[in-house]
Amino acid sequence: MSGDRPLLLLWDIDGTLLQRASVEHAQALYQALAEVHGKLELEGVQVSAAGRTDGAIARDILLACGVPVERIDPEVEAVAQATARAYDGLCPADLSAKVAPGIRELLPELRAQADRYRFSLVTGNFEPVARLKLARAGIGEHFDPGQGGFGTDAEAREALPPLARERAGGWPRERTIVIGDTPNDIACARADGLRVIALTTGPFAAEALADADAVVSRADELRPLLDRIV
Repeated sequence: MSGDRPLLLLWDIDGTLLQRASVEHAQALYQALAEVHGKLELEGVQVSAAGRTDGAIARDILLACGVPVERIDPEVEAVAQATARAYDGLCPADLSAKVAPGIRELLPELRAQADRYRFSLVTGNFEPVARLKLARAGIGEHFDPGQGGFGTDAEAREALPPLARERAGGWPRERTIVIGDTPNDIACARADGLRVIALTTGPFAAEALADADAVVSRADELRPLLDRIV
């Protein structure tokens, strides 16, 4: 029975597990776009990034710079690969100071209860970027390879939770919870019929996250909340 399964927790990265760890990530994406599409005129270009996939952000940047769609679509994979290469060189050796308060303690506590909780990722980061970012932050060991949904898989954020559930072995919706920090995290959960817990550890205040099932301000508030749900 699905009710006997652990809760599958689909963790977002930026703003949820890590804070202010996106500077080099953004630099890598811009570097990749220039490598694949040539020099871009970026003055005045402003693109919303919070809670979105790398591919969607890249597409909006290119469109704002006047790159036609027929040139964008064939190079989607090339941009992802170039971003991963660039980030490998730009990522600081130690991102441990970027781990959100309480997360370093919470993850091993929850993961030790394998009968109650299972971890995966749902993030807009391209997967190589996500994996390296978490590894350099010292928390990558908590997230198994072959699991999750990433910006490498789809540009649409709402496509990622179903992929993560599928890779977990067809995990049931009623035993899956998204944990994120943006309205886009909430929207992608709702698109898959999932519950969602939002944290105000990212750029959005509680009022902007009110559509979540619960809103908390710190990671240490997650443990009792999840224990009640499980």
